[in-house]
Amino acid sequence: MVDPTVILPSDPLLPRRPDPHFAWEAGLIRAAGGRPALLDHDALLAGDVEAAVRRVPAGSGPLWYRGWMIPVARYAALAEALADRGCNLLTGSGEYATAHELPGWYRMFEPVTPASSWLPGRSWDRSALAAAASALGGRGPAIVKDYVKSRKHEWHEACYVPELADLDAVERVAARFAELQGEFLAGGLVLRRFEDFARTADGRAEEARVWWLDGEPVLIGPHPDCPLSRVEPDLSAVRPLVRELGCRFVTTDLARPAAGTGDHDGGAEGGWRVVEVGDGQVSELPSGVDAEVLFRALVGAAQSAQA
Repeated sequence: MVDPTVILPSDPLLPRRPDPHFAWEAGLIRAAGGRPALLDHDALLAGDVEAAVRRVPAGSGPLWYRGWMIPVARYAALAEALADRGCNLLTGSGEYATAHELPGWYRMFEPVTPASSWLPGRSWDRSALAAAASALGGRGPAIVKDYVKSRKHEWHEACYVPELADLDAVERVAARFAELQGEFLAGGLVLRRFEDFARTADGRAEEARVWWLDGEPVLIGPHPDCPLSRVEPDLSAVRPLVRELGCRFVTTDLARPAAGTGDHDGGAEGGWRVVEVGDGQVSELPSGVDAEVLFRALVGAAQSAQA
């Protein structure tokens, strides 16, 4: 029997089955010659790590995770619990933190991504916000997010700041963002220079998501927010940065500047920009994408690690 190679979240109502959102990935894992194991994601977030991993067979060896986002501290606890069962995550807890949270990957990608500053923790006074705005030049538009996610669907309320010099606006948007994120606020607050990207006919940024394994692009497809978009990004500037980052399984979301927006931090006009970097284990696959090649690569890497 083939050892499990990918852990998926279990269905909260039917815990012997994968979460319905990831059921199609379970099929791809089996088709690639692997076998999914199940994680109780709710138990993990609640701090009951032993209950979370009880359906992962002991001695399973090298494993990937594919599923819902996990806070960095919980991921470290998961990795430790699995190691105690004779299993090891192929993305270690340090690598996960590096790819999952903006402060971990930002310096590496600084030449090709919007300028950013951040404040750790869950509360920030006006002087700290002013300092973060000043680090971006103190003027111009920006967005507010945490180390992992923005609230772009509440764009004017909890994401976009039209002018950094307007500290009242910065403070108001940051406070509303923190309020809406609540307990799910990850790491701290990020101010990120707003850059205008090329858009689809319905007004969405035309982004590509690239899935990298061991420094090579395995799957290139649309961002989940624009699944019908078909763009072919130039990876020449990004590839060496992904390799230097040193994380085995990551994603990069790429977009082109809108026409006429000019250079950004040394990038030529029209060059592809890195909107986000993410850990590939918790990055969403867009609906309709053919992910067979990705799961063949993941299963192959896990089986090679067993040798």
